[in-house]
Amino acid sequence: MSPPRHFSESQPSLFAGDEPPVRPAPAARTLPSYIRDHRKRLRDRFLAGGAEAVPDYELLELLLFRAIPRQDVKPLARRLLERLGDFNAVVSAPAARLRDVEGVGDAVVLELKIVEAAAHRLARSRVLRRQVVSSWDALLAYCQTAMAHQPIEQFRILFLDRKNVLIADEAQARGTVDHVPVYPREVVKRALELNASALILVHNHPSGDPTPSSADIEMTRQIQAAAEVLGITLHDHLVIGRSRELSFRDLGLL
Repeated sequence: MSPPRHFSESQPSLFAGDEPPVRPAPAARTLPSYIRDHRKRLRDRFLAGGAEAVPDYELLELLLFRAIPRQDVKPLARRLLERLGDFNAVVSAPAARLRDVEGVGDAVVLELKIVEAAAHRLARSRVLRRQVVSSWDALLAYCQTAMAHQPIEQFRILFLDRKNVLIADEAQARGTVDHVPVYPREVVKRALELNASALILVHNHPSGDPTPSSADIEMTRQIQAAAEVLGITLHDHLVIGRSRELSFRDLGLL
């Protein structure tokens, strides 16, 4: 006589089909030796010589190692550079444009955007709370890092105190590929809220050519006039292009 069966043994599971059966995880695949050795050599070279020891495509490979751990990433690094330009353009490219490149998924986008955010914060930390006169080169580098590869126009204001120390950096407006709306009244209002004594205006030209337009010049004159009424100095207006920037003051426009 067979032993009695318990209820749980004689009835089908109430939740049958809700969850797939648990299967053992497949054994981790190991990298082919030629990829493993290449990655080690590249990492060792970077550790020994820093960024100067590796060209753009290899620096990009180092980033992609983390996003794609079990694949040769050199072809993808070269595709990204061929499609987008240099290393900075790849890291700064919008997520949608990155995904247009074959082989780019969420993991790659995330890795590149983390690097971009870190670069922006590092560059910003080198100028915030410092006198702009003594950190002018760092200020230009920050503006290039933050704005040179943006696909649409962005207008930023750098607010300075009476000692010309940078106390705030704010994006005031974003526009289209060739226009950004700016309101002088709002610029001056914000300067008063921050108790700023001086301003530096910054905006980018997505076309890559930093030559000021007639609209740029007129807008700058309006802001300068509004600021002067309240005793606020407009030190400069920087136009950021793809690889260089132009200063209104250097051009004799201020």
